[in-house]
Amino acid sequence: MSANVRIRGIYTTALTELLREDYDVVAASPPIRERFGEPFEVDVADATVRTTDDREGVGVAGTDAAVSELRERLGSVGRDTLAWDATAPAGAVFRGEVTETLGSGAVVELGSVDGESVSGFLPYDRVEGYVDEGDRYRLQVASAEPPWSDDRPMLARELRLPGGLVELRRGDGGAMTETARLADILPVDPLEGWTPRWSKSADDASLDAMASALERANERAAAVMDAIATADDATGRIAAPVSGAWVWFGRESRFELDSVRRRVETTMAGHHRTKAATAAASSAVDFVEALCGPDAESAADDADVDFPFDVVTRQFGPQSGDSVAIRHGKPAGRTITLGRGEVTEHDPTGSITVEREMSGGGSYDALGVDRVAGDVATTTFVEGRWWYATVYKGSGGERRGTYVNVCTPVEIFPRAVRYVDLHVDVVKGPDGAVERVDDDELDAAVEAGRVPGALADRAREVAASIENVL
Repeated sequence: MSANVRIRGIYTTALTELLREDYDVVAASPPIRERFGEPFEVDVADATVRTTDDREGVGVAGTDAAVSELRERLGSVGRDTLAWDATAPAGAVFRGEVTETLGSGAVVELGSVDGESVSGFLPYDRVEGYVDEGDRYRLQVASAEPPWSDDRPMLARELRLPGGLVELRRGDGGAMTETARLADILPVDPLEGWTPRWSKSADDASLDAMASALERANERAAAVMDAIATADDATGRIAAPVSGAWVWFGRESRFELDSVRRRVETTMAGHHRTKAATAAASSAVDFVEALCGPDAESAADDADVDFPFDVVTRQFGPQSGDSVAIRHGKPAGRTITLGRGEVTEHDPTGSITVEREMSGGGSYDALGVDRVAGDVATTTFVEGRWWYATVYKGSGGERRGTYVNVCTPVEIFPRAVRYVDLHVDVVKGPDGAVERVDDDELDAAVEAGRVPGALADRAREVAASIENVL
């Protein structure tokens, strides 16, 4: 039986084309209905696929079965696509303990889910009274965050059941729209103590679809209330009425989505790669494609040849003198910022050189060399390359070693360089000795299901080539 899927965000056209043969796309936006020449019925969605705020990927939310299927399907877009189950999906209810109070809210420890520690952020304006460390609350995830984000899930005290056509709110009345008045004649009443909030999409929905949406929302609300009634006081997740997953698209995956989108609409080379950079870049892509039409399209799909790196970076950055962060993603989902550096060189053919002055203390991984204050790290990032090299030198110019990181294809965005580390690396010590390291970590990531086999094979292939060259 085909699942109903609702899609939103910058990947919508490509994902609609990709999924519509196996799924029923519902509640499509007016531009998508026009682009595909189809009505796309407004109906209850089994899952919603929505672009993340940083445009690096998508979140999937819905029923267990639909989310599981879509995670697998979207995870196969390209070999540098990575996917994870959501440990704190929107709507999930937790018992949490405040561990830290900040200026605008508190950090709350939510326990462990599937072996992973989960925390969230509770704004002070969402709770009554003074908040202090050690306070315990029953909280709900108001907005979820992908695992690669620097932000924690946003928490709230009030209960809401998210949905595509209707959201149930515990106790809240709110304004009555025409759709809400029409809902009074539905054969299904909202669960006692809950008030429905209908989305704009519901304006075009049939009464049968609205009734089905409300019935599903009632079932979720009842399950949540039952779980709350029987939960103990231990920190942890009480209920998750909606399942969730996160899918991160690497550079190759974005170009694969370009190819899919090109079957439907004029698509410039690097459409999704450029749109993922900034909101301004996203608007510029729309303008170029609307203005130039088919002339904006490339006849080939060779990303390295066709992506207009010089034009994009000249318009949006980075350029020489700019500061960029190095966003070092991990296959487990977390992202670490390795620091910020100054762009000292910008090559219009597709690369930048970044310099960072190092602080003292500790040592450089795998090089066995102490890190001394005043050392300079010089890194060259080449757009689309599966690796990058960092040369460490002392304040006097003496070479302290070279570290070559193997990763998903590098993307040079205006304020950050982004990639996901693939564990295996190659190092060259100050004595010239070359060593390949961390193969065991890559093997463990494959065994744990963090890195797909094809991606791991590519990482090993790249590491072997670098080892031979060095």
